[in-house]
Amino acid sequence: MPKAKGKTRRQKFGYSVNRKRLNRSARRKAAPRIECSHIRHAWDHTKSVRQNLAEMGLAMDPNKAVPLRKRKVQAMEVDMDERRQLVRKPYVLNDLEAEASLPEKKGNTLSRDLIDYVRYMVENHGEDYKAMARDEKNYYQDTPKQIRNKINVYKRFYPAEWEAFTHSLQKNAMEVA
Repeated sequence: MPKAKGKTRRQKFGYSVNRKRLNRSARRKAAPRIECSHIRHAWDHTKSVRQNLAEMGLAMDPNKAVPLRKRKVQAMEVDMDERRQLVRKPYVLNDLEAEASLPEKKGNTLSRDLIDYVRYMVENHGEDYKAMARDEKNYYQDTPKQIRNKINVYKRFYPAEWEAFTHSLQKNAMEVA
């Protein structure tokens, strides 16, 4: 199999490249990216993971952070001194707590096409699912049960909109009659 045209050339050493900067950027790219922005901004690359987390008031090993109490308490264990790490970056912990206390936003929504499809079908056919299945706008050739399930999903996701929609349909039907 023939080689690509430009691949046979000999590799030459790049004297103009700053090796220290190249190695530093390669090390940063190879390190895993921290997803949490609060932790990422407070992270010190010169320290270890354990030291970074201890400064933020977080624990690397939850088993060591909150030890299990032993059933038998001995006299020797009462005298043990507890080492507490100094939390130098308490703002990270405060930000994480504030973010966790926020209400969870609703992430699951229906596509605009599905909403328009359901509204069109209900406007034109009401509760007649067989007629909906024969409709020319039924591009995906959904069966009557599939259409009914899509309408039920729409009702479950947007109950307030569904009530307003059916109320407006009844109003229009009264005006026409």
